Amino acid sequence: MSDADLPSSFRDPSGSLFMRDGILYRRVNAVYRDDYDHLLSSGLYSALVDAQLLVPHDEVASTAAEPPERYRVIKPEAIPFISYPYEWCFSQLKDAARATLRIQQLALDHGMCLKDASAYNLQFRRGRPVLIDTLSFERHRPGRPWVAYRQFCEHFLAPLALMARADVRLSQLLRIYIDGIPLDLASRLLPWRTRLNPLLWIHLHLHARMQARFGGKTVNMHGRQMSERALRGFVDALRSAVERLTWRPQGTAWADYYDQTNYTAAAADDKRRLVAEFIDLARPTVVWDLGANVGAYSRIASDQGIRTIAFDIDPAAVEKNYLECRRTGEANLLPLVLDLTNPSGGAGWANEERQSLAARGPADLVLALALVHHLAIGNNVPFDMIARFLARLGRTLVIEFVPKDDSQVQRLLASREDVFTSYDEQSFERDFGRQFAIEVRRPIADSRRVLYLMRRTEGA
Repeated sequence: MSDADLPSSFRDPSGSLFMRDGILYRRVNAVYRDDYDHLLSSGLYSALVDAQLLVPHDEVASTAAEPPERYRVIKPEAIPFISYPYEWCFSQLKDAARATLRIQQLALDHGMCLKDASAYNLQFRRGRPVLIDTLSFERHRPGRPWVAYRQFCEHFLAPLALMARADVRLSQLLRIYIDGIPLDLASRLLPWRTRLNPLLWIHLHLHARMQARFGGKTVNMHGRQMSERALRGFVDALRSAVERLTWRPQGTAWADYYDQTNYTAAAADDKRRLVAEFIDLARPTVVWDLGANVGAYSRIASDQGIRTIAFDIDPAAVEKNYLECRRTGEANLLPLVLDLTNPSGGAGWANEERQSLAARGPADLVLALALVHHLAIGNNVPFDMIARFLARLGRTLVIEFVPKDDSQVQRLLASREDVFTSYDEQSFERDFGRQFAIEVRRPIADSRRVLYLMRRTEGA
């Protein structure tokens, strides 16, 4: 099978990612030879891998088909699910910023420097942010400022400041500006009082002014020369700026959903039992929980060692979920922010640098619990369209049908005309039956809700 370069790595002259027989490799080009050798010989690679800040790799034998500019071929440890900064909650982005600055500090300890500070160079591995771009380092040149400073501010400091000091939903600007939020835009959107914060004034507001003055070029805020001591102090100042940005998840519609649900204790217990039973029947290795809230049902899968992605539209719910994962050291659960009515699409050059949600699947099992009525009634999406989309996302489906007389559905209908004449269980089964075979149907005790286990049919 021929090698296929990944569209996401075409920008880097140091090397590129490619697939061979379904396995990911990274080509190290001859132009990067000295820096790559120093990364290994200086001890930086080992220090970062030991600290779980860099994905480990193995060097592999080259083939005759390799291009002449190739120096080495490495096989990095695969990241099971690639997520993007606009899908991260506040604390995920903050932890990724912390990791980036810690990596820069360790690089300086070994005579190197990060030449890139892109948030896309980090992924969550076993619950922690880790650098996946082995070629992000270069030898440190005495007197030279940090070349990745502007990128760090655009990818980390600006969105964190906007989330913490303006509105947490402004993280979605990263979907539009995949090269980082422009500092002049961030400066305009931030409240005026942030100019009284010395660190935000220097690294965002003044930085934006200097960029405008010099035509958008990268600006050295400390003159032409910067000693290593000054550079370390500069990194420390950025770390302080990041640490002082905080956001408390509250005031959103679904963050306290489980405190307001209409389930009785018996219904809640039976639903958990049925979800666990259906997961056992499906035997998945990867689960996507759509509308996961704070992950109560996601953990039925992840606690069994099943890799589970917990998606929710509410940044507060995702924040709470992630903080719980971090507190308990959960390695199998990854909470992410996602609007199912406008899911992450292909982005970047030719819409291929960043994959759509569907392109990162399908999952072995999709959980769609207490979700369909929000899509069908809250967002006017017909059953057949929901079924087709879910069939793209997963091979097997655990889905809950909530009847129209349920109090949660009535809550959705309270402020709108009921035009949903086909919202009934018969229509639900008919439309989903075109994409899935219904294997098990179970009423949830002490409720009128029903839980289904479905398997995608051939050709769906």
